[in-house]
Amino acid sequence: MLMITEAVLYTATWPLTGGTHRKFIRYSINLWSRAGRCSKDWADHEERSRNAIRAAAADLRQTRTAVVLGSGMLRDVPIEELARDFDTVVLVDLVHLASVRLWLTARGYRNVRLIERDLSGYDDLAAGREPEPLSFLRSVPYLDFVVSANLLSQIGRGVKRRHEAEAGRMPEDTVERLIAAHLTELSGLACRRCLVTDVAYAVIDRNGRTHDEADLLHGVSPPPAKAAWTWPVAPLGEESRDYRIEHKVIAAWA
Repeated sequence: MLMITEAVLYTATWPLTGGTHRKFIRYSINLWSRAGRCSKDWADHEERSRNAIRAAAADLRQTRTAVVLGSGMLRDVPIEELARDFDTVVLVDLVHLASVRLWLTARGYRNVRLIERDLSGYDDLAAGREPEPLSFLRSVPYLDFVVSANLLSQIGRGVKRRHEAEAGRMPEDTVERLIAAHLTELSGLACRRCLVTDVAYAVIDRNGRTHDEADLLHGVSPPPAKAAWTWPVAPLGEESRDYRIEHKVIAAWA
């Protein structure tokens, strides 16, 4: 039954997605499926993410336009409050699943706009330009709030895969440069900004022993965290009966 639902969702999303981004639909659906299977294990992470965004926006004097980078399935975004409190909410991602579009329509969020965009900055670097992945935000009028929502490590993973597939074409420090560019441009915005990102992962067996660890930001330092927690991305049984995968997540705003 799940495979049929995934096929329907894929078919419905395909015509709504730009040609260059259609190759990412499968990744988005895989994430949607995992989120459903792991909903109980992910619930705390999603609520903490929403709470961080709420806290970051709590004392804003002006609430004209909010932009969410990496809006995804909106499970970790307090979209109800954002749509209620801001004049306009702009959701930016590579793919907006048909299920998300339908849900937004059903809720009657007339002030929510969707933008389909690659936020990695990879193409800038490939063309020999300094990456400016968030430069489009300069043209967003009355921008008061920007959220980077569990996006940064996904950029790192996607860029790493593409970099390895195109070995020799790009600088060796491509991944680090693009992660740093995202953080630099986000911190340079003249508005309130909130960063929620996983920064490290660990593979842990049934006995609590850690078998593998990695820095998801590849040595690039994030801003000081105002909140931190653990996200059980793959609980026991999701990828293996013998180990689980946990991510460390931080939230920062200014």
